[in-house]
Amino acid sequence: MSKQITTTIIIAVLMPLNLLAQFNISGKVIDKENHDILIGAHVSLNELNLITVTDENGNFSFENIKKGTYTLEATYLGFKTYSTDIKVTKDTKINIAMIMSSLMEDEVIVTASRVGEKTPLTYSEISSEELKRSNQGADLPFLLQNTPSVVVTSDAGAGVGYTGMRIRGSDLTRINVTLNGIPVNDAESNLVYFVDLPDLASSVDNIQIQRGVGNSSNGAAAFGASINIKTDEQTTEPFARLSSTFGSFNTLKNTINFSSGRNNNGFNFNGRISKINSDGYIDRAYSDLFSYQLSASWSDENDFLKLMIMNGKEETYQAWNGTPKDSLATNPTFNPSGMMYDKNGNFIGYYENEIDKYDQSYYQLHYAHSFSQNMTLTASAFLTTGKGYYENYKNDKSFSSYGLPSFVIGDTVIESVNLIQQKWLDNKYYGFNIAMNHKVGRFNLNYGGSWNRYDGDHFGIINWAEYGVPLNYRWYENTGNKQYYNAFISANYELNRHLNLFAEMQYRHINYSIDGIHDDLNDVTQRHLFNFWNPKGGIFYSINDNNSAYFSVAYSNREPNRDIYTDADEIQRERVTHEKLIDYELGYSHRNRKMALNANIFYMDYKDQLVMTGEINNVGNTIMTNVDKSYRLGLEGSAAFQFNRYFALDFNFALSQNKILNYVDYVDNYDADWNYLGQMENNIGTDDAACHSTDAACHVPTTDISFSPNIIGGLNFKVTPINHLDIVFQEKYVGRQYIDNTSTLSRSLDPYFVSNVNINYEWKQTLFKDLNFNLSVNNIFNSKYCSNAWVYKAIVGGEEYIEDGYFSQAGINFMFSVIVGI
Repeated sequence: MSKQITTTIIIAVLMPLNLLAQFNISGKVIDKENHDILIGAHVSLNELNLITVTDENGNFSFENIKKGTYTLEATYLGFKTYSTDIKVTKDTKINIAMIMSSLMEDEVIVTASRVGEKTPLTYSEISSEELKRSNQGADLPFLLQNTPSVVVTSDAGAGVGYTGMRIRGSDLTRINVTLNGIPVNDAESNLVYFVDLPDLASSVDNIQIQRGVGNSSNGAAAFGASINIKTDEQTTEPFARLSSTFGSFNTLKNTINFSSGRNNNGFNFNGRISKINSDGYIDRAYSDLFSYQLSASWSDENDFLKLMIMNGKEETYQAWNGTPKDSLATNPTFNPSGMMYDKNGNFIGYYENEIDKYDQSYYQLHYAHSFSQNMTLTASAFLTTGKGYYENYKNDKSFSSYGLPSFVIGDTVIESVNLIQQKWLDNKYYGFNIAMNHKVGRFNLNYGGSWNRYDGDHFGIINWAEYGVPLNYRWYENTGNKQYYNAFISANYELNRHLNLFAEMQYRHINYSIDGIHDDLNDVTQRHLFNFWNPKGGIFYSINDNNSAYFSVAYSNREPNRDIYTDADEIQRERVTHEKLIDYELGYSHRNRKMALNANIFYMDYKDQLVMTGEINNVGNTIMTNVDKSYRLGLEGSAAFQFNRYFALDFNFALSQNKILNYVDYVDNYDADWNYLGQMENNIGTDDAACHSTDAACHVPTTDISFSPNIIGGLNFKVTPINHLDIVFQEKYVGRQYIDNTSTLSRSLDPYFVSNVNINYEWKQTLFKDLNFNLSVNNIFNSKYCSNAWVYKAIVGGEEYIEDGYFSQAGINFMFSVIVGI
């Protein structure tokens, strides 16, 4: 009897210890055909959300794994996905032999615009899984805001509609964006309007963000960063997925993704349909968005062919004027757009059709051919079309400003009228890219080129007036034609197992012409020709299995935007020159199975950077002018820790100084009755009153570059209390941003700190392939902040006069989504 009691006690004590026992899983990943080790293969335990990467010997391991049955999965580019169930009751060793895919993968189409693991450039990568967890209707910039040095903004205040982003203080005009290697930036403005590609994130397979000059073999010049987007997740299994999201501000998003899966003959068909509606946080700032994407591809062992069509339609109520600063405290959602007045200047309401409406389509054809394992050709042709307008109600506008005579009724001469105008853009952007990847011994070569042409028609229509204006009168019309081609060659040489050398040269030729009359009735006909050589080089040093370092130097040139030319008079057009940048990058990386650390120092040395100085042309338009010397100097860092199966942490930060040397500011000068007296130079200092007095007495050699915070930080803390449930706490800090280049405290955005919580639960059941629930609570502490602004300043009767617009962001708000996959 006593033995039975003793045995029972022992079992009772040992059983929970057995349940708590933890084991290790390890192994090696090789090519099944030739037994070569596969370095950098991704190995995962799906149930535990654990992922590791094989080291230079092909080895992997997971530590402290509880007893149980798990799905072990391995992926490697060019190989079929390996998946098996393993039962863990002790330390387990498993060797994975992967089978090379007999079909070419579509990753080859972005080879020319991507950098590899041993390229000495600064970059981050975002997978489709990361995007899915946060994709609840906001534009793509908001899904990228947790990457280093990124600051985002939304005109409507909630991430839907017109959005923008800056990387290292550089806006989208200086960020080269490509979609499957095809340029996305508008050829004239260099801007990217993600609102024209609603729900693009639902079509994305992965994104690579290169900070600094980057590897811009195609597209616009990268003066701050490059964002390389690849669409269509590749799968051998057919699927259909419905995502439905609703939340604050009457936001509703519905998306259907589907795929035939790649069959044995290499054919695959993918698609997406999305509809997004939101009232926005700002008054009347609604968004009505629709998009679809279709792609068909075929591949065999040596060839890949893909056709993709993507279309986006947007209608948004204008919110780009912002909220005047004096309204922020009492009415932060106030939107002055569309305000109407009677003849006596009394406010009578808002014009309901003060909208922006645009339709854009992307057509892409990609082909790749593998001559051998060491040589691959890729070629792409594309056509991007866009057509749309924005409409404004105009109060008391003079007939002469539209090239019309005064309206005469009997003996009465009427000089002005209320009217509705539309400004149109109808454009086509087309071209082709071609590139060759060639491995010769220790050399990995990429070389190729592209040819692109842009044809844009700009015109304005008065579609209603009280009197005196012909129906659909067109008061201006001009065309913009931009043709450019480039050629590039890059080489990565593996000197030994530790040291890689990198070099690249790009040549860009640009021929840009503008013909016709601008909206201010000035003739803007002009021609501009550029020839740019953009070299870069660097070294990558692998210290050991866990540590590496790199250094690079890159030189880049960038042509001025359309507005810089159309807003300048003839004398200033002759003065404006292109911008130049030398970018120095020094980085270090440490990785092991539980953490990853990255740090880099950058110095971006600008020559002739174009900035707003307050200077105007001879008809009163504000223009951008070249400043001789400016720079960005900073330290970026990021870290990721997987403490165990329950807790994970990643964070990033950027500390920087962003300066213009010997900057001179200009202000308009009026007398007390608003008679224009001309412009005055205003040397910048730190004292508002002194620096905006009529004698302009302040003399300080440097000033801060606008919208370039000295501190940016982000943090994600993930808790997985049970299998398939993730709770992520997100924090974002952005330091003070000056909204002009005068370093004036009263014209700056206060620092802000925003906290979000994201809860994701994957319900494992038998009815659906996937069933996910996601709840996001944004700005949980209801912070009041602005993320963007503009300002106009003048001197009137010796006193400072200010007009401005600030972009308030939403307080606490939520989004809830359900994703069903079959």
